Parts: sequence; C-alpha cells; structure tokens
Amino acid sequence: MSADRPRLRAVVDDLPAYVPGASSPVGAAAFKLSSNENPYPPLPSVLAAIQDAAADVNRYPDMFATELTGAIADSLGVGSDQVVAGAGSVAVLAHILEIVAEPGGEIVYPWRSFEAYPIAVELTGAASVRVPLSDDGRLDLPAMAAAVTERTRAVLICTPNNPTGPAVRQAELDEFLAAVPRHVLVLIDEAYVEFVRDPAAVDGLATLRVHSNVVVLRTFSKAYGLAGLRLGFAVARPRIAQAIRKASTPFGVSHLAQLAGIASLRAKDELLARVDALVAERAQLLHGLRAAGLPVLDSEANFVWLPLGDAASRFAADASAAGVVVRPFQGDGVRISVGESDATDTLLTFAAHWS
Repeated sequence: MSADRPRLRAVVDDLPAYVPGASSPVGAAAFKLSSNENPYPPLPSVLAAIQDAAADVNRYPDMFATELTGAIADSLGVGSDQVVAGAGSVAVLAHILEIVAEPGGEIVYPWRSFEAYPIAVELTGAASVRVPLSDDGRLDLPAMAAAVTERTRAVLICTPNNPTGPAVRQAELDEFLAAVPRHVLVLIDEAYVEFVRDPAAVDGLATLRVHSNVVVLRTFSKAYGLAGLRLGFAVARPRIAQAIRKASTPFGVSHLAQLAGIASLRAKDELLARVDALVAERAQLLHGLRAAGLPVLDSEANFVWLPLGDAASRFAADASAAGVVVRPFQGDGVRISVGESDATDTLLTFAAHWS
C-alpha cells in the first residue's frame, strides 16, 4: 500500500457489496418487482403527516423518537423501554451487532439469507459463520445450533427468510433456543412478519417474553410502505434495549419518519387490509408460476423464490425485456416481489412461455 494514501481497514477490501434491486431501464415501461417494496402509495393520512413534518426539517428530530417508540410499544403490548427505533432495520441490526460482536468472536447466520448480514457482521471484526439452508429453502436450525461455539456472540434468524420465503416454525425455534447457551444473543429478524399466514410460524414477541437473550427486529418498510423514509426498530429486554440505544446514531430517525410511523400505526387496519390483498396476490403468483412449470418455493413473505441456479440471470434478463424487473442471485435463484395485479399478469404471461 502506498504510504501517501489513507489506510483503510483490511476487512473493507473483502466486504461483499450490497446489491439493490434493479430499477426499470430509463425510458422503459416495466414493473419493478426486484426490491420487496410495497406497491401501494402512502395513505392520505400518512402523506399528510409527512407533509406536516416537512415544515420542521430545519430542526433536529427527537433523538429518542419518544412518541414513536411509545406508539410502537402500545401497539405491541410491550414497555416503551423495550423499543429502540433506527434508520431502517439494517441500521438497527448494525447497532445490535456493535454491542455484542468483537474481533475473535463469531456470528452465526443462515445462507443464503439477507445480504446485509455478512456486511454488518464483518465490519464489527467478528467472523461470519454461514450455515447452508435446507434444500427446501428453510433455515436448518439444528445445523445452526451445532455451529454455535464458545466464540459465538449472536445468531441471526431471518423469518420469513429473505430471499427464499419460508418462515421458521415455533416448535423448531423452541428446540433451537433450548440448545443454545443463554449468553448468546438470538436476533429474530421479522421484517416480513405481517405477511405470515402459517399458524405454526414463530411468534417473536411471545418468544422474547420467555427468553431474555432474544431480540426481535422489525421494519416499517414492507407492510407499512415507508421504505423511502428508513424506519425500523428492535424489541428487547430493557437492559439490551438500553445498550442498543447507546450504540445508535444520534438523531438517526428523521422527524418525517417518526411522524409517518405514528400515522401508520394509527392507520394500521387500513394498511393491513392492503397486506391481505398482497397475500392474495402472492397466492395467485405462486399458482401461476407452478402452472407454468417453474419450480417455486412456498412463501410467507411479500416475495417468491425460484431456485433456478445458473439460469437465474437469464430468467431475469428475459423478464426485464418482457416488462418485469426481478432480482437474480446468479447460481442460486430469482426473487420476485409481490406487486400489483397488472404486474402479476405480465410476469405470468412471460413465465408461461419461458424456457
């Protein structure tokens, strides 16, 4: 390395790049189903709250998002001292790892899973321990439990798993928690929890009430449609929540995001009706892809997964040419977000003739 250039940490050279979902080509008319976004625009009441908040952007926001965390706590039936808000669930995830991970330690997580995991883990100096998924795209919790060592500081559990879609079931999580030492933090990432319809799926908040080493991570980006405002939160025991708060970026949650989050909670019934519509659209998408002869996994999220292996990039390129932008993971598969019904129709028309 040249002596006349700033020295960067060695880990930076090896960090995987986070790849966002592609947008429609400039000048092209295409549906974007590559980023797990909510296709519905903001409710009028939420948009009005954002507009009102815009008048105060010359002021710092409430550093602790007091009113918002209180509203979240009330909606979930937990104490406000258990809730920590942040600039998206990715930021909150990073702060959680910052309070437990350190060089020489290990973080266990499934793979393939959320792309931000290896980036957040390796920036702490801890080592990533990736545990392969089962063939059906599910988390292999027995293998994850077996991967825990005396160096393990945390385990990340994404349910439903992004990008494959299956949700962890409560019975298998209970067995996992019984096998993991109580000093190991277990983060249950429930970014897509509102879309889950499997009655046997994990209940993160109920699990937290029983296990002091559990932290639940959620977001306003998916079901609540606030992806552009960056708002997520953790729910934990008060001692852990206080530590996360200490590590959080000061004033990290904008005033616009705080008021939009509060307005969204007030409009929860309207927003969850939209979620029901997306779940129905998910069923149509799954049925149509299977009717087209394509392999597709069951999903409890707002996306579906095609395990196409080396054909993933070709499928994505052909879908884009047909007017639908999807997310390829070359060598593994293709993730398709659930969008509006016209998007589903266009995608299924393409899929019926793709080979």
